Amino acid sequence: MPYHKFDYQQKPAIVILDFGSQYSELIARRVRETEVYSLVMSYRTSADELRKIAPKGIILSGGPNSVYTDNAPMCDAAIWELGIPILGVCYGMQLMVHQLGGSVDIASGKAEYGKAPLYFDETNGLLKDVVNGCTMWMSHGDSVKELPSSFIRLAHTSNTLEAAIASPSRSLYGVQFHPEVVHSTNGMQLIKNFVYEICNCKPDWTTRRFIDEAVEDVRNKVGQKKVLLALSGGVDSSTLAFLLNKAIGGQLTCMFIDQGFMRKGEPEFLMEFFDKKFHINVEYINARERFIGKLKGITDPEEKRKIIGAEFIRVFEEESSRLGPFDYLAQGTLYPDVIESAGTNLDPKTGERVAVKIKSHHNVGGLPKDLQFKLVEPLRQLFKDEVRKVGRSLGLPEEIVRRHPFPGPGLAIRILGEVNSQKLNCLRDADFIVREEIRNAGLYNDIWQAFAVLLPVCSVGVMGDQRTYEWPIVVRCVSSEDGMTADWSRLPHDLLECISNRIVNEVKGVNRVVLDITSKPPGTIEWE
Repeated sequence: MPYHKFDYQQKPAIVILDFGSQYSELIARRVRETEVYSLVMSYRTSADELRKIAPKGIILSGGPNSVYTDNAPMCDAAIWELGIPILGVCYGMQLMVHQLGGSVDIASGKAEYGKAPLYFDETNGLLKDVVNGCTMWMSHGDSVKELPSSFIRLAHTSNTLEAAIASPSRSLYGVQFHPEVVHSTNGMQLIKNFVYEICNCKPDWTTRRFIDEAVEDVRNKVGQKKVLLALSGGVDSSTLAFLLNKAIGGQLTCMFIDQGFMRKGEPEFLMEFFDKKFHINVEYINARERFIGKLKGITDPEEKRKIIGAEFIRVFEEESSRLGPFDYLAQGTLYPDVIESAGTNLDPKTGERVAVKIKSHHNVGGLPKDLQFKLVEPLRQLFKDEVRKVGRSLGLPEEIVRRHPFPGPGLAIRILGEVNSQKLNCLRDADFIVREEIRNAGLYNDIWQAFAVLLPVCSVGVMGDQRTYEWPIVVRCVSSEDGMTADWSRLPHDLLECISNRIVNEVKGVNRVVLDITSKPPGTIEWE
């Protein structure tokens, strides 16, 4: 993942130095939840660069390494002398101890993973209003063995003596747990304490400020030129449409490309909502046969994504020639898209993220090299919940703001194997039933994503005293905060029974319904 290039007109109050943790961006998100602006930067960022940025605080992320291994990521040792408060998290704490003269004990049977009660040894501003004995999320093998001079122990767990440490005179702090994850019951309070009590930050990073700065940035970048936006009707592209309409008005043309992979009734809803209700210019392009034809005989999920992404851009280029010219292509790229497309490991030689691909996104990694547009991606730093807040502030109706995420390639990646019209119609009907019944049960807003998946295998069934040999439908419902991690939703049994009965009875070609109860990780939310 390319780190954010620092803009000296917009100084972050808190800088997170990334040592390869899967939670680095989550730390940034938690800081922003305190209405304080934060950015993630490479651990190789020099002390001189940090001095120029002049943040009020620095957080060192966790990471998969041991401080004693070859090529272990090390920060510039001069940062300890900047006089800026620093909080080390897990590996970040061990690095702090290691570089300041203490020692770390390499994993020797005392590793600690999962929830653990935290017990206080000293009172300190870092632990203000944190409950003694509260649960924190541990995930470490190595542990601090000996503290550097001037450091004291703040807290411990039953398995980790130095679970929280501090050198108050130098404003240096460390925790051996992950306060940023939801499993840490008082973790957010600890982060607030570091941000407000120790760094003396002010809550000036608000949704309104983001909108004002994003509007200004778009206007400065685009000038008087025209912008083309792919509108899907989801919360990301819808929020982006409202934001760009506010920024550049008539310079924006939204294009809805109906590739044939949308949910039931979506094309009609989209055109009615944006074009007629909110008077945002939307051009409807019917490209169903074109896209389905491109996927004939294709079964590999990654290849499907790339084909759909490339064809999507080709349609854009062709239609822009007819409607344009357009200089810019706007995309609703979010943080999770960037993270999953780039991976989380660090190259020890460069200090940059290594692309360990999980899946490609056609709005991040699948763009063709001969793309004719310049990109506008004002939502790129936001998580999904932040996008929802921006949408609400822009006046986006709740029925759009609370819509479940929908992948760019649409139902094509919820059909495993080859895609054809028969399977699409089958899945479209089953998916509609899943979402309708969850709405009827009043649970739609409690679930991050609810949808159906069609498997390319058949099983024997009995319907009307006759033998059937038809497809199974997988029901996938997950709960999440940002899509980075997720757990399967515990739906009431009577609701599941209703969904299953309706699908089997109403959807032609289906004789079996199964439930996916896999979390992320180890699985992904989508099946392809």
